[in-house]
Amino acid sequence: MTDYDVLRVFCAPNGGYGNELGVVREGSVLPDRDERQAFAGKLGFSETVFVDDPERGVIDIYTPTLRLPFAGHPCVGTAWLLDVPELVTPAGPVGARLDGEFSWIEARAEWAPPRTLRQYASAAEVDDLPVPPKGEWIYAWAWEDEPAGRVRARAFPGRDDGIDEDEATGAAAILLTDLLGRALNITQGAGSQILTAPQPYGWVEIGGRVVLEREPERQPHFTR
Repeated sequence: MTDYDVLRVFCAPNGGYGNELGVVREGSVLPDRDERQAFAGKLGFSETVFVDDPERGVIDIYTPTLRLPFAGHPCVGTAWLLDVPELVTPAGPVGARLDGEFSWIEARAEWAPPRTLRQYASAAEVDDLPVPPKGEWIYAWAWEDEPAGRVRARAFPGRDDGIDEDEATGAAAILLTDLLGRALNITQGAGSQILTAPQPYGWVEIGGRVVLEREPERQPHFTR
């Protein structure tokens, strides 16, 4: 049986909302990639992380249908859970730090999978968007307060894995920050909060609140 934690990442100031994340702390129980992919599909979260070395922060990230070399909300959540200064991903090393209620990571925009960043004229337009047809990963956004760097966003993965809308997506926020070249305070989905800031030499820092939703002993188990 495989134990896993469930976190919510990029929560609102009151601790609500956030994007759920599954974390298998003992990745050695599912060493095979096909097993990990099947398990991530069973859990059905937008991403599931397998920890291969908790002290060094070595992790492996999966959506319900594919493996990712890097993803934002899994790294923010896992860094908080493991309390390590760095994560090691297939894309490269990800710096990590805790600052009060926020968990932060530092990554490069080129590590993020391709996204269509689609700007709208107002936050109300973004709020009213229907789920678009499958096939294109769309990050819909609009300024709520441009001088203050406040953004309204929604994310539509466009995949056939049962996730029509992603509540909070770190990689897309990194791409938007890199495009605009400024710090952002993003409200995404139903009410999640993502903070970002461009850093020197092509790096982007992204942070948010993390809540431990369920621990392994409180959860059902899936057999291998």
